[in-house]
Amino acid sequence: SHAFNARSEARSKTYQYFVMTGSVISPFERRYVWHIPQPLNVKWMTEAAMLLKGRHDFSAFQASGGSVKTTIRTITEMEVGEVPLAQFFLPIVSAVTGPFGSSLLVFRVCGDGFLRHMVRAIVGTLIDIGSGRRAPKNIDKILMSGDRSQAGPTAPPQGLFLVGVDY
Repeated sequence: SHAFNARSEARSKTYQYFVMTGSVISPFERRYVWHIPQPLNVKWMTEAAMLLKGRHDFSAFQASGGSVKTTIRTITEMEVGEVPLAQFFLPIVSAVTGPFGSSLLVFRVCGDGFLRHMVRAIVGTLIDIGSGRRAPKNIDKILMSGDRSQAGPTAPPQGLFLVGVDY
C-alpha cells in the first residue's frame, strides 16, 4: 500500500507574503508582516514579478543547505497587490501617519514546488526593486546567474503564509 506524503505529493502550492509600508504599524501587525517604513513602487515590483513566471532554474533564490535533485520550478502565478490602509482605517491612520501613509502589500505566488526560502528570497528581491535599489529587468540576470548572492535579501519569516495546496 502507498503511504501518502502531504509534502511530496502536492501538485501546487500558493503562498502569500505580507508587507506593511508606512512609518507606524501596530504591535499586533508586527508579528504577521514585514514592516518597511518607506513607500515602494508597486509598478516596478509587478514588472519584475512577471519575469519570474514560467519554468526557470531558481537556484539564485535558494538558501544554502537545500538538498534537491533539481532547482527547476514552475511559477504559474506571481502577483503584487496593494491595499491602501487609509480606506479601512482613515481616522486612525491619518491621526498617526498623516493621510494615506500606509499600505498593505500582498505578494502572491503559486507554483509546482518551492526551494528552501525561495519565496522569501523572491520577496526580498522584489522589495529591492520596489525601493529603487535595482531595476525590474535585473530579475533575468539573477535567474541566469544561478547565484544566491546576486538576488536580494531573504525577507523575514513572519510575513509568509501558505494559503493553498492542490493535490
